[in-house]
Amino acid sequence: MIVWLIVICEVGFWVLLAAGLVTRYLLKMPRTGMALLLCEPLLEVLLLVVTAIDLENGAEPSWKHGLAALYIGYTVGHGHRTVKWLDGHAAHRLGGGPRPAGPPKYGMARARHEGRVWLGSVVAGAVASALLLGAMWYVGSDGDTSSLKSWMYGAWRAVGIHGLIALSYALWPKREPAGKDSAVPARNPQDVPDLLVGGPRKDEEQV
Repeated sequence: MIVWLIVICEVGFWVLLAAGLVTRYLLKMPRTGMALLLCEPLLEVLLLVVTAIDLENGAEPSWKHGLAALYIGYTVGHGHRTVKWLDGHAAHRLGGGPRPAGPPKYGMARARHEGRVWLGSVVAGAVASALLLGAMWYVGSDGDTSSLKSWMYGAWRAVGIHGLIALSYALWPKREPAGKDSAVPARNPQDVPDLLVGGPRKDEEQV
């Protein structure tokens, strides 16, 4: 049941998001659209409550409960950024607003952007770990909580890998490619063959 509820919450997330953006920009009902967008966290609360009830009814902690914790953590850490990104594109395409600026591509500006995204992953890992620790505390020492621990370790491994990728942008910042004018250096006309500049050829000089 937990797996199906995760699927329902994921589908419901995108359905509510699409309905909120269409209502806000296409139907010109900003307050109603915002209300639909604010209903997004209720899906995570529902998943959390059902997971707690499942454990309370005697279900053995398994990968399903760990997956539910990671899903909630990811939504908390990255859900706001996803909604904000889609809201900007909806405002442009449906509401006639300006095209949203994309993330920076080069230099330390790109490194700072990647760092902020990584902080979202840190928040996701912290939330998931808090939920998993709460579940392990609730089950107690008598229950088998090895699957929950493995999910928690896996979450922080993912955070660590993401952190190394983000750090690489700061250690080796991507440079903006040079323009066409600066890519080809200017030549001295004296170095160019006479044929290319319209001067006399050698055979013509001998005549």
